[in-house]
Amino acid sequence: MRRAKSAAAAAKPRGQKRSGTPAAAAPAPNTSRARRSASQAGGGEQAAARRPSQKRRLRSSSPRAQEAGPGEPPPELALLPPPPPPPTPATPTSSVSTLDLGEQRERWELFQKRQRLTSEGAAKLLLDTFEYQGLVKHTGGCHCGAVRFEVWAPADLHIFDCNCSICKKKQNRHFIVPASRFKLLKGAENITTYTFNTHKAQHTFCKRCGVQSFYTPRSNPGGFGIAPHCLDEGTVRSIVTEEFNGNDWEKAMKEHKTIKNMSKE
Repeated sequence: MRRAKSAAAAAKPRGQKRSGTPAAAAPAPNTSRARRSASQAGGGEQAAARRPSQKRRLRSSSPRAQEAGPGEPPPELALLPPPPPPPTPATPTSSVSTLDLGEQRERWELFQKRQRLTSEGAAKLLLDTFEYQGLVKHTGGCHCGAVRFEVWAPADLHIFDCNCSICKKKQNRHFIVPASRFKLLKGAENITTYTFNTHKAQHTFCKRCGVQSFYTPRSNPGGFGIAPHCLDEGTVRSIVTEEFNGNDWEKAMKEHKTIKNMSKE
């Protein structure tokens, strides 16, 4: 009997308890591995769900950024103005780029460079030299320097010495030029005018120092009478003076043959 019970006990599986209570069957090795992999996979999915992606973080960083569609910049960036284009460097000959200078373009640009002039300044110099052939550019002004002018006239000046009531008192000796050859450089606000009798002559003078360096004569309302003693030195070669009988102005104008034409082009 003892041998039979020991043989029966030896035939029982090792996993069973001796108390006689049947033990739970051990899981198969393949089944436990599958459960572990499944649990790991489930945990990874939960962690991924808890952890937002980098793109979501960027989009959710600004409430206004969520309004922008895919591929569009956030509204904050869309409202910024585009950067200005770089400035185009100016060239000294850009103002004459539309002129057809032909083979003279290189010569023109070299002339500008040597004279240190703009295109307009170079053109003015050439036009003045051509149109005012035989003339020189005189400059002058009043005593205090508030009034300054330039005038194109011969280097040999023809001066009128008038003896009318006002010219005699202020020693108004002058030469006459067309208005187109006279240019007031500065001092228009410092000039005042005196007129009398017919009021055709405009006796202009500096209201600061009182010097009359030019005026509009009655004989030539379309020109200017320039005082030679108010010119700067260096441009006058000679002076010829002619007396004009301004006391009998009407008769003197009828007898004079050239004075009216001195203010014409």
